[in-house]
Amino acid sequence: MKYVAMIYGSQAKWDAIPAEAWPEAIARQKAFNTKYRQSGELLGAYGLADAAAAQLVRRREGVPVVAEGPYLEVKEHIASFCLLDCDSLQRAQAIAADLPIADTEPVELWPILHESPAQA
Repeated sequence: MKYVAMIYGSQAKWDAIPAEAWPEAIARQKAFNTKYRQSGELLGAYGLADAAAAQLVRRREGVPVVAEGPYLEVKEHIASFCLLDCDSLQRAQAIAADLPIADTEPVELWPILHESPAQA
């Protein structure tokens, strides 16, 4: 079963982390990525741009209409996510809890119920 593990953040949260703490945080995340890629359970880990770079895309009368900014007015936004492929919910929970940020922030875990194959 596949799962998405989502991490929320904000520019204010990232700015509050001292510069000298970033190398260790990055190293811990790289170690997590390596460990679970090697086990085959981490299919991908993705960091997203700040919410200021988000866009809303709609279609009106067959034409794309693009607006700036995230849809919801929230204090935090999805900052990154991992795509997991695990044998059980319990295993996905254990991997989500092993994310370095889980020491200080919750990780939102969502089962993926449908997948469109990359190749037909």
